[in-house]
Amino acid sequence: MTAEPTGAEPTGTETTGSKGTIRVVQLYPRDMNIYGDWGNALVLKRRIGWHGYTPELLEYNVGDEFPADVDIILGGGGQDSGQLVIQDDLHSRAGNLTELAEDGAPMLVICGLYQLFGRFFKTRTGSVIPGIGILDVETHGTDERLIGNVKVATAEFGEVLGYENHSGQTTLGSGVRPLGTVAKGTGNNSSDGHEGARFRNIVASYLHGSLLPKNPAIADFLIRTAAERKYGTFVPGTPDDHYAALAREHAARRPR
Repeated sequence: MTAEPTGAEPTGTETTGSKGTIRVVQLYPRDMNIYGDWGNALVLKRRIGWHGYTPELLEYNVGDEFPADVDIILGGGGQDSGQLVIQDDLHSRAGNLTELAEDGAPMLVICGLYQLFGRFFKTRTGSVIPGIGILDVETHGTDERLIGNVKVATAEFGEVLGYENHSGQTTLGSGVRPLGTVAKGTGNNSSDGHEGARFRNIVASYLHGSLLPKNPAIADFLIRTAAERKYGTFVPGTPDDHYAALAREHAARRPR
């Protein structure tokens, strides 16, 4: 388990004097990060600071000790081979993750980990990769690849923008609700017009891009929920959304 190096960072309107630490753990970035999903962690780091809290970024890979005092969980996408690498370790941590979910910890799981947080992923060849069952969803691999830019209308976060690239098609059970309705693109599957899933404080989605740079409302939901769970209240700062707005304008103009 290692901390993410900081690298070059943009300036912003970060407050002085921390309101407290918010600890972000990214699951399996070594094997489940092929579509730039580490960018979601970098956005959270910056926005946590802008809101006046101290960010602590950790990564959890196969065989690591699971971190204590987790405030936000992130999970990214990966190929079927990556899912096979992590599946045993993920199941060994199912208890930790289920307890966090039931306690209201905010989580963002993308693509491959969205699938594995569900009941199972049945590959195109018929192999079944069991999930950990936190989400009432199931996924079936197909010969159809769903790829391209996506717009999603949501009641909670407004218009959500991203990019999908998956051949697994996910259907939702009665225990979850969709993140939103697809206005452009395909989403969870090629039939029902829904994208993603919402359960407790979990946001699940097929949208890469990374997702959070273009959708700061989701990032702020994760931060606000983490702060309220840990400290009982959330006092927002003044994030700089200039570049997020430009990214959204550009993404919205792009064809499918």
